[in-house]
Amino acid sequence: MAARACLVIVILLSPFAAAAAPCGGADLGTVTIKAVKDARTLLLTDGRTLRLAALEVPAGEALKSLEGRPLALKAAGETPDRYGRLVAFAAQTDGGQSVQESLISEGAARVSARIGPKPCAEALLTIERQARAAHKGLWADPTFAPLAAEDYRRFRVEKGRFVLVEGKVQSVRESGATIYVNFGRHFTRDFSVTILRRLRGAFTAAGVEPAALQGHHIRVRGYLEF
Repeated sequence: MAARACLVIVILLSPFAAAAAPCGGADLGTVTIKAVKDARTLLLTDGRTLRLAALEVPAGEALKSLEGRPLALKAAGETPDRYGRLVAFAAQTDGGQSVQESLISEGAARVSARIGPKPCAEALLTIERQARAAHKGLWADPTFAPLAAEDYRRFRVEKGRFVLVEGKVQSVRESGATIYVNFGRHFTRDFSVTILRRLRGAFTAAGVEPAALQGHHIRVRGYLEF
């Protein structure tokens, strides 16, 4: 059985100092939430749609409390996206944590594979790690625990889903337009992570050189494919 996880970000298993998340770019102004569309998408009173950046949310119930409330937005990457949605980090206008920080700290959401600049990623992943250590929210359910790179039985169950996987990198190989980060010695059977070569610069800029991962224990996140 071959297992591959689509990878956008790799995080070495080392502690980061807790800090307010320095996330978001240009100020997009203040909006009011009309309704929750799905687990991370909100309908606005002005007719637009807001996609909350940097989140993987198992269920949308945690967002219900935002209905009718004003939120201040900061852009996350290119926005609107190809579907016409605003993609942003959001905060309540009375200050405090961002919506993303609050959901992650409560264990109501996981940090996605697409986050943004390294300082933002480090801050949000620190909050997630603290929530996981405290078994808050979804982290009280062993279903959401990081998978071992050798746990092929769970891979079959989690196929197509967003997962966290931990293990030791045995080798890093390049073939064509793809970099393979291999967690086993049998490349066609064991768990591997794929990175498009054109994204190597983004990894290097974030201080992660794919070839240097060999021999390290790391945690990766993304959608699991066979």
